[in-house]
Amino acid sequence: MKISKSVKYYAIGVVLFSVAFLAIAYQLLKPQKTLPIYNPSDVNPELVDSTVQHVSKYHTIADFKFTNQNGETVTQKKYEGKIYVADFFFTTCPTICPIMQDNMVVLQQEFKDNPNVMLLSHTVMPHIDSVPVLKKYAIEKGVIDSKWNLVTGDKKDIFYIARKSYLAVKTENEGELYDMV
Repeated sequence: MKISKSVKYYAIGVVLFSVAFLAIAYQLLKPQKTLPIYNPSDVNPELVDSTVQHVSKYHTIADFKFTNQNGETVTQKKYEGKIYVADFFFTTCPTICPIMQDNMVVLQQEFKDNPNVMLLSHTVMPHIDSVPVLKKYAIEKGVIDSKWNLVTGDKKDIFYIARKSYLAVKTENEGELYDMV
C-alpha cells in the first residue's frame, strides 16, 4: 500500500502535536512541591501551649522584636518572605546546643549564597547571653551577620514565641510558663 505524502505529514503532525500537548498538560497539571505548613494541631500536644492546640489552619509566627549579636533590633520584617531555620540555645550549654549550633553552621555554609534562606537562634538564657556574649559566640562559630542572627531579649518574649509560635516548649510542671525542658 502506498500512502500519500500528505497523509504521512498529517500523521507525523498529529503525533508531534499529541506529544507536545501531553507534555504541556502534564507540566500544567503536575502538583507543585511546597513546604509543609505545620499547625499546632499537627504537633505533639506536649509541645504546644494549650491556648493554641486547637489551631488547625493558618498558624503564623507572632511578631517579634529582639536584639542580635551586633546590638541591632531584629523583627519579623527581616525574615518576611524568607525561609528560615529558628532554634533555641544558650552559649554555656554543654549538651545539645553545641550539636545544634554546629548543624546551623553547616546550614549557613550550604545556603550562604542564597538570600532567601536565613537562620535565627534565640537564647533561652538572656540574663547570661548579653549582646557582647552573643557577639563573642558568633565570632567563634563564624556567623555571617547578614545570614544568621543570634538574638536575646526579654525572657517572657522569648518563651512566648517558643511556646505559641514555634511550638518548641515542653514543661515539666503545668503552669510553669517560663521554664523550658
